[in-house]
Amino acid sequence: MCCARFNSPVGRVHLGHLSAAGGAMMTAIDFQNLTLGYNRHPVVSQLQTEIVEGSLTAIVGPNGAGKSTLLKGVVGALTPIDGRVVIGSIGRENMAYLPQQSDIDRSFPLSVADIVAMGLWREIGPFGWLGIKRRARVETAIAAVGLTGFESRVIGSLSGGQMQRALFARLLLQDANLVLLDEPFLSVDARTMADLICVIQNWHEEGRTVLAVLHDNEMIKAHFPDTLMLARELVAHGPTDKVLTSDNQFRARQMCEACAGPPHVCGRDAA
Repeated sequence: MCCARFNSPVGRVHLGHLSAAGGAMMTAIDFQNLTLGYNRHPVVSQLQTEIVEGSLTAIVGPNGAGKSTLLKGVVGALTPIDGRVVIGSIGRENMAYLPQQSDIDRSFPLSVADIVAMGLWREIGPFGWLGIKRRARVETAIAAVGLTGFESRVIGSLSGGQMQRALFARLLLQDANLVLLDEPFLSVDARTMADLICVIQNWHEEGRTVLAVLHDNEMIKAHFPDTLMLARELVAHGPTDKVLTSDNQFRARQMCEACAGPPHVCGRDAA
């Protein structure tokens, strides 16, 4: 399946990044001494960095490093324990979030067309009428991810890869300028992963800002220009070839091992 099929109808993370024209790039997300957690126990601690508009960033780290928690903080599902998340000119109303599939209830009898049409919620509200033109957009999004013929299939009958395609079709309809993806390639086949990478690359080419929690370092090196490495605290953030080093990965493992057990305050000194 060609990347060109995923064209949608329609934007890096350091202070001082410059645009091609030589001007400072706009900040999409500013993490200001951010601490997030559960029941006042920190999971992400004192994160200080920026995500630049139009960047394509992988979020990496060992299990328990706080990657998914960070995305929940960005979308506002978690209130910071300390510090704050500042969303730039994009605004939270222009944000799309794809949680892990395990967070989605597939027992509810929704069809593929139903769940994809939810991408139009901002336009029509929970009880709005799709109409002919919007139904055509739903069909176009379904076709763009290779699910033509699955429109009436109940989502509980889909494979992991088919379900993820449907969720990406929903994202296409949301048409957001800030896209957050939590483990988008978990439990999907290689062809589905390749097709969905095409969708992500097209978003990047269109100037959208994309953050994705990922684990496959070789895939990240091939497709994600920037990487943010977490181990409950920031390990490194910048160009992928500078972040995904063996030294940084070893340090991240040390930091997380020092925090094994219930979340608690731990720090860089552990590494």
